[in-house]
Amino acid sequence: MASVKELSSLDFAGKRVILRADLNVPLKDGEITDDGRIRASLPTIDYLVSAGASILIVAHLGRPKGERKSELSLKPVASRLQKLLGRDVAFAETIDQAMKFTERAQPGEITCLENIRFESAETSKDENERLVLAKKLAQLGELYVGDGFGAVHRKHASVFELASILPHAAGYLVAKESEVLEKLATNPLRPYGVVLGGAKVSDKIGVINNLLERVEMIAIGGGMVFTFLAAKGYAIGKSLFESDQLDVVKSILLRAKEKGVEILLPIDIKVAGEFKDVSARIVGIEGIGENDLGLDIGPQSADDFAKAIKKCRTIFWNGPMGVFEFSNFREGTRVVAEALRHVDGLAVVGGGDSAAAIRALGFADSDFGYVSTGGGASLEYLEGKELPGLVALS
Repeated sequence: MASVKELSSLDFAGKRVILRADLNVPLKDGEITDDGRIRASLPTIDYLVSAGASILIVAHLGRPKGERKSELSLKPVASRLQKLLGRDVAFAETIDQAMKFTERAQPGEITCLENIRFESAETSKDENERLVLAKKLAQLGELYVGDGFGAVHRKHASVFELASILPHAAGYLVAKESEVLEKLATNPLRPYGVVLGGAKVSDKIGVINNLLERVEMIAIGGGMVFTFLAAKGYAIGKSLFESDQLDVVKSILLRAKEKGVEILLPIDIKVAGEFKDVSARIVGIEGIGENDLGLDIGPQSADDFAKAIKKCRTIFWNGPMGVFEFSNFREGTRVVAEALRHVDGLAVVGGGDSAAAIRALGFADSDFGYVSTGGGASLEYLEGKELPGLVALS
């Protein structure tokens, strides 16, 4: 993929800049539970302020599907951003209100626009609808900076069309994400391993098929592992299972064997009788009962995964090994995270739930080679797909 244009390619002094950021943070009862994505946007904001720009931040939260939903307002995000920056951040409820703010904005002033996905045209499949919204947004600024990596795999108005209207550049976050993923895709140190978890096999089929051509080892945990175990003939009880992916998984196992790629599966599982944070039982994969629900990889499997990870010089991890939100089913994820800290090379945590998990478990982003902000975008990049938001910034 072509390189993105850098911030240094534009003169921001005295200019009104539209910054597309990724501020899609998790909320619980109106409180931000992980502000990692907000913090990741700070270097680009600081640069633009120091360069003499006024900034209008455009971002989204959740999937409101064009409806104004109070629980998906960016107001608490703007408040947290203001606290982290140590400077005022105005809040515009509508595009028309943002127009009034930006018309009189002075260098260094920052405005945050309400959730752009409250506008149905933002995510419309109709290109003309998206273009109309993009042209309206373009009136709010003179330059565009794309720094919302978590949205670059979406052909949305503020991500794709807007960048084609205004002179543009990539922010520091998008530039760094692109650089790291390019290393994974084209020039990884070897051995190169991947650890995949999360709920669904169907979400990862594309990336697995592409990585079979590139890696030496794929370790699989999380809910998706039970479709793999079923494909190998094991009983999986009440564990998560995608029956429509069974033949696909069998073909993956066959291709991996033909190509000499190790598919590392758990040999023991932590199970419970219900989806709650109850005491775990540890069973071998041949001992999963008909009423058992697998909620984490077992201790021997976690140790095996850790040893395999530490042998790699490049490792990419996407998806927790179990239900890390439950205290009794987070150990597999913790052991994998700890192993990534000791990789002699590049260890990348692939965004999404993995990034949330490491912070929930007490790890810092600085403990790892790189922590991506975009799980879906990272996976699609490694799947070999063209990402519209990066194409627009090339």
